[in-house]
Amino acid sequence: MQDFSVLVVDDEEDLLETLVNRLNRRTIRTHGVTSGEEALKVIKEKPIDVVILDIKMPGGMDGIETLREIKKINPLCEVILLTGHGAVETGIEGMSLGAFDYILKPVRLEELLPKIAEAVEKKRGQVQ
Repeated sequence: MQDFSVLVVDDEEDLLETLVNRLNRRTIRTHGVTSGEEALKVIKEKPIDVVILDIKMPGGMDGIETLREIKKINPLCEVILLTGHGAVETGIEGMSLGAFDYILKPVRLEELLPKIAEAVEKKRGQVQ
């Protein structure tokens, strides 16, 4: 197992399950939740290094609001935003609020894995 943990937050359950399973198969300790509210509960209870966060989520909290709350709870937690084609501006807005980076959906694991590694390295550099 890798010595870091990842939380995937996406309301699309098929995508969430696929991503969590594929990361776990690569020995990355990964949890998945379907809402911003659930994500905040997990972050308060477990040490999470990187959050992969969908920007567009129905219900109470969208990804940008969730990002703001994550940064209040754990400022060193790195957040990678998932955004659709039409929402690139939102990804850029998220970066101005402290997100590490953003990736366009559909997510390709070949693109996501290096971003996770870079986010973990950045976090380790801040902790030391």
